[in-house]
Amino acid sequence: MNATTTAHDAPLLYTLPEAAALLRISRTKLYELLTAHEIESIHIGRSRKIPSAALHDYIERLRIEEER
Repeated sequence: MNATTTAHDAPLLYTLPEAAALLRISRTKLYELLTAHEIESIHIGRSRKIPSAALHDYIERLRIEEER
């Protein structure tokens, strides 16, 4: 197991193109969500990554809003 995967081989961090693909949205839309602080991101050096938990949190917020 390497440092970026969990015991279930799910990455802890995603690149922006990977996160956009997982959410089935364009990279442009992902940048809009990041700018609006709808999705958390972190910087490692000059690289911007999105924690897998941030994607789960965003989806959960959407589901809660949908129920209202």
